[in-house]
Amino acid sequence: MYFSVIIPVFNRPGELRELLSSLCQQSDGDFEVLIVEDGSKIRSDQVVADFEQQLDIHYYFQENTGQGFARNFGMLKAQGEYWVFFDSDCVIPNDYFKLLREVINEKGLDAHGGPDNAMEDFSDFQKAINFSMTSIWTTGGIRGKVADPKKYQARGYNMGFSRKVYERLGGFVDPNQGEDIELSIRIKNAGFNLQLVEEAYVYHKRRSDFGSFLKQSFSFGMNRVNVNRYHPGAIKAVHLMPSGFLLGAVLTLLSFFIIPSLFIVGVFFYGLWTLGVFLDASISNQSLGVGLLAVLCAYGQLFSYGAGMIKALLDNRFKD
Repeated sequence: MYFSVIIPVFNRPGELRELLSSLCQQSDGDFEVLIVEDGSKIRSDQVVADFEQQLDIHYYFQENTGQGFARNFGMLKAQGEYWVFFDSDCVIPNDYFKLLREVINEKGLDAHGGPDNAMEDFSDFQKAINFSMTSIWTTGGIRGKVADPKKYQARGYNMGFSRKVYERLGGFVDPNQGEDIELSIRIKNAGFNLQLVEEAYVYHKRRSDFGSFLKQSFSFGMNRVNVNRYHPGAIKAVHLMPSGFLLGAVLTLLSFFIIPSLFIVGVFFYGLWTLGVFLDASISNQSLGVGLLAVLCAYGQLFSYGAGMIKALLDNRFKD
């Protein structure tokens, strides 16, 4: 057995069923599946039982510890030589493991990360969130669109690494605070070969409503600062851009009363950015409705991420 697929799940039996159905359709079936139920009140054991004749699947229940530590539990039980992690709200294209195996062997990878994409039957709001989370107009531009695949930092919804990486470095050190990025940096610092595998994408359904999407984006901003605690220098200029975007918008509004010329410059800049997001999202999704929603999601994502980072930086300073 080559692959062990480790999936933490928390109160999501419906979306887990869809994920497992997609795993049944894989052209390369050389994998086991480990489901780690992380203290759910709405359990998925019956869903798992429905797939026992179709997949080499194993179900484990533990008290709630967070997704990072749930993945660690799965690694203790894994039998494969290479471990792949999915979030429960993903759907996996049929040739995922076939393509991943080819790239691992061709490039001699010790670890990988893959991008996310939207399915045709996603709702307009899901497509708008997907655009915001993957577009070069937002922080999504660093989630699978890097010029050099070796610079990619894998995300937990779609990543993997070999048993030898785990035996040397261990697993995730945080339950849910940028733990995937922290481990990616640790893997690279140890000299292992981690790269983006563009062919190994997943369809990411993202169950969020707009409020939870903003909350998640806020957490992402705080998490980057948390990662910087483990790896000083993890905050790059690109990660500060959302905070600058937020502060620039505030400055633009204030300048209306103080420096009208600066207000005009700010409106021009944000207007061009808004137009760019709208046109790109509308054309790529062939929908003006998705374009409008994408503008809302993109503003929400950048403002929330920026606010989360500013809060975490201020909290750390006052603690010091």
